[in-house]
Amino acid sequence: AAPTRVFAFRDARWAPDPVLEPSAAVRSPQPAPLVIDNGSFQTRAGWACPDPAVPAEPLLRFRSLAARSRGARGGAGAETQVGNDLGSPEPLRWLLRSPFDRNVPVQLELQELLFDHVFQRLGVSSQGCVDHPIVLTEAVCNPLYSRQMMSELLFECYQVPKVSYGVDSLYSFYHNRRQNWPCSGLVISSGYQCTHILPVLEGRLDAKNCKRINLGGCQAAVYLQRLLQLKYPGHFAAITLSRMEEILHEHSYVAQDYIEELQKWRCPEYYEDNVHKMQLPFSNKLLGSTVASEEKQEKRQQQLRRLQELNARRREEKLQLDQERLDRLLYVQELLEDGQMDQFHKALVELNMDSAEELQSYINKLSLSVEQTKQKILQSEVNIEVDVVDSKPETPDLDPLGSEQSLEDVESINEFEPLFAEEQPEVEKPVAAVQPVFNLAEYHQLFLGTERIRAPEIVFQPSLIGEDQAGIAETMQYVLERYSKEQQAILVQNVFLTGGNTMYPGLKARIQKELLEMRPFQSSFQVSLASSPVLDAWYGARDWAVEHMNREEGWISRKDYEEKGGEYLKEHCASNVYVPIRLPKQAPRAAEAPSRASGPGNPGEQA
Repeated sequence: AAPTRVFAFRDARWAPDPVLEPSAAVRSPQPAPLVIDNGSFQTRAGWACPDPAVPAEPLLRFRSLAARSRGARGGAGAETQVGNDLGSPEPLRWLLRSPFDRNVPVQLELQELLFDHVFQRLGVSSQGCVDHPIVLTEAVCNPLYSRQMMSELLFECYQVPKVSYGVDSLYSFYHNRRQNWPCSGLVISSGYQCTHILPVLEGRLDAKNCKRINLGGCQAAVYLQRLLQLKYPGHFAAITLSRMEEILHEHSYVAQDYIEELQKWRCPEYYEDNVHKMQLPFSNKLLGSTVASEEKQEKRQQQLRRLQELNARRREEKLQLDQERLDRLLYVQELLEDGQMDQFHKALVELNMDSAEELQSYINKLSLSVEQTKQKILQSEVNIEVDVVDSKPETPDLDPLGSEQSLEDVESINEFEPLFAEEQPEVEKPVAAVQPVFNLAEYHQLFLGTERIRAPEIVFQPSLIGEDQAGIAETMQYVLERYSKEQQAILVQNVFLTGGNTMYPGLKARIQKELLEMRPFQSSFQVSLASSPVLDAWYGARDWAVEHMNREEGWISRKDYEEKGGEYLKEHCASNVYVPIRLPKQAPRAAEAPSRASGPGNPGEQA
């Protein structure tokens, strides 16, 4: 028999990031650069310092999300949480905000929250500014407006001395270089929102031939969620995006041949051997389980005690309010008896009354209500014993006041019935009559069959989710065909895979198969995967920052920002290509003036 493949969801909660104390080497002899991999899925931050006392790894890793709670009414007590401080994203899913549109930061106020979180938790202690150079990743062919707003935020808000922008996938390529730099290659970067095909020639990005596919891990998670919610409509709420991301990270793989793999899954033996069962949380308590009669009565009695205490509290509050109103009315009546007519009429107007008779009527009603409430309180203290044999208490045959008290208890029980619906007493049944006819644990399992390969396949076949785009293989072939055969041969000798969405088992073999089909007969190619597809972008940025710490190459100073604008970019081996804004020249208006003033009666001539 095949081994049982049942996996439980971890549903791990994020631990809040501590406030770290930076090493002294970060401050002396000069402030060390701060490297921030600003990803649309996760932000990673740490120091670029050659000193061995400073860890050569990101000290902060948190989701690029922020949530602002409403707080109390009127906006008081509103709280903003960032990254790991959220704990778990699912309870706050409708409040979550990201500064990114696809992979481009556009909400700079949210980006400022992420930067504040980074600088605070890394222990940046400079007053009024951040005096460390910043190395920041940005999207491929980042729009100038986005870079302009980011530079404005860093230079104007944080007063940083200098900043350098680079592409995350090129930093990863720089970190994993296997030969003498500069080298050429074809970088395939697949992340949370987008997939890029980036040709690199002699260590520099060929931006004109870059291509982007608007698909990544986010779309795969949404597609998998939709598949499983249609398959298991009874567990609709339990199939969350966080759990879908966990399935993608740990249980999905890329088929080398998608159609052939689907044919394999049609075989019952193959299905039984390879299906993964995801166990949803459930309760062993059955609805029809029998509980001792004494236990039911005790629970019912506890419920009734709680309701009686609630009623007693309400009566006391009502008695206090009625007594205050009665005292106020009696004070106004004393004004009438003392002959102070002006003050009496003024008080009547405040009370919205017309005459002394109406005042007396209200006094009589309030006096009766106060007396009745006092007697109810006394009666409720006497009636301690409660009959809990029946599902609903009978109205005792007492005086009218006692009857009103019991009816009020019954109404309160009906009002709070939803709070105790799960503990309602059931008619006892024999044990044999409530035995389940199915395995309750198996009912709460998600069977992952072809879903394990269907979700990752969308980057190769976007038509699976209705996207009118080309997949990785077609886009890669299109990019290669824009070069000569000699350049193609150079590029395919170093096909480099990076990004969190390239960590699926079988992805490297699938790329090799696609290249084998599109390349000429007996031609060679080589595909390599980043040593750490998720973190190599940060490691590469750190390597670059350490090597260029005391150089001017690639760094944008505050003087450059003030002279050339926020969109200015100093190029380096892992950066985008800087394309300055070229405004079209407007036609001179001086040539138009004679034609406008050609008429003899034109008032412009006289002027």
